[in-house]
Amino acid sequence: MQASQAAQAPRVPQEPFAGRRRRRHASLALVAGAVLALGSVAPASADEQETDALWIAAPYDLVLPTADAQGDAVGNTIEVKLGHDNTNNAITGGKLTVDATELANVADVTWPSDCAPGADALTATCDFGALNTGPYETVAEIGLRAKAGAPADTTGTIHFTADADSSFGPLTGYPTDTQVRLGDGPDLGVNQVPYRTGVAPGSDIAQAIRLSNHGNRTADRTLLTLFASHGLDFAQRFGNCTYLEDDATTHQTGTTAVCVLDKPVAPGQQYDLSAAGAVRATGAALYERFDYSVDQYSDEAYEQAVAGRPFVQGTGADLVPAAVPAARTLSATATEPDLNTEDNYRSTLINADNKADLIALANDIKGVAPGDIVTARVGVKNRGPAWVASLGAGAPAAAIDVTIPQGTTVTGAPDSCYERGTNQYTCQSPIFMWEKDRSTFDFTLRVDRVIEGGAKGSVATVNDNPELRISAFDPQLANNTAEFTVSGS
Repeated sequence: MQASQAAQAPRVPQEPFAGRRRRRHASLALVAGAVLALGSVAPASADEQETDALWIAAPYDLVLPTADAQGDAVGNTIEVKLGHDNTNNAITGGKLTVDATELANVADVTWPSDCAPGADALTATCDFGALNTGPYETVAEIGLRAKAGAPADTTGTIHFTADADSSFGPLTGYPTDTQVRLGDGPDLGVNQVPYRTGVAPGSDIAQAIRLSNHGNRTADRTLLTLFASHGLDFAQRFGNCTYLEDDATTHQTGTTAVCVLDKPVAPGQQYDLSAAGAVRATGAALYERFDYSVDQYSDEAYEQAVAGRPFVQGTGADLVPAAVPAARTLSATATEPDLNTEDNYRSTLINADNKADLIALANDIKGVAPGDIVTARVGVKNRGPAWVASLGAGAPAAAIDVTIPQGTTVTGAPDSCYERGTNQYTCQSPIFMWEKDRSTFDFTLRVDRVIEGGAKGSVATVNDNPELRISAFDPQLANNTAEFTVSGS
């Protein structure tokens, strides 16, 4: 059968950096969150036909540095990824088609080995295999370098289409474009570090972060911003960084670090920032997120990063970038803006092998009479040891289904609850729940009549929300339901 296609992009992950300048990110999100927006869907009922959608992820735009007087230019790479929605569907392989004919007077194209270029060397078909290792998988890395003599502001567009074979039948990806423009300036960027799963609480995590300049001007100083969610601790507190700790009272869901790196980054230069990415999984770790970004330093950029919040200076040695060999310098320092911000910001997921015991909460209401107005407080508590958060997909940490007792009428329901049937409500917690924390919901009830022996209501957590499955981390689902009684005695 032909699997159906959706025209909208999946949910973009929420960005925890307060005060960041807003950026245009890739046309599809490459990191989807603590429990990923891609990769799991609710199963279809017996009489429904399951569907899937194939997505192409590529940068929305890319600025290449112009060539120098000798025709030399710093190249860059477009990383093209594919993903699909339904994990019940097996993608066995397919073809990515690339049309770069509009770049004939803009850039030279270098094709990877799994792409077969056409006679004009500006179109190619790239084979890919099974898609089964992550929310998005890289299927092609296409090299681009500005043509000698092509002036700044020359533009062109690369077009991507994809077709895949799957157990549901053929899939056709929604077309995606990357706009390419030539310009002058530095182009700072950081690499994408891999997702981590099965991390043991208490273990150290190394992340090989690299800072690069793909532009044709030197960046004199660099502003590095880091975010480690609540279940992660930075291995070091550097003297040239300031830190803002996580705080439940202000909903600061992790530690933010803002660092100033004084070492110039020349065109073609690459620095190792692995020390900045070193973290430890704490006893509270479960679905964690680590974000990192770079900008050219300016007083304005620094003030935007700290956003007036109470950062504290680190007390350790300074973070010193370690030069990676094979730097290629083409020009001196300049003050032009960063050519591409698409690769200035990255985020990765670190999932720990840990548990969080959620329990349903409800209390009996006694001594009522017809006409009374009473409050039924229901909720869910996290007994830990891990906190629960959905920092990417933005799903509630917990949702509960509430059944209202007979003989009562709801006269007031919490804003975070919605009615799903007669005397039936679903309530949603915030997207995170600290260890030992609880989320409660107060229903205002009018007692219309008193039921002999008491009228029972119930609370039950929604254990199989595809964006955050409680059943995946809760070791004791038996305590995820509770009853309460409204009675006259």
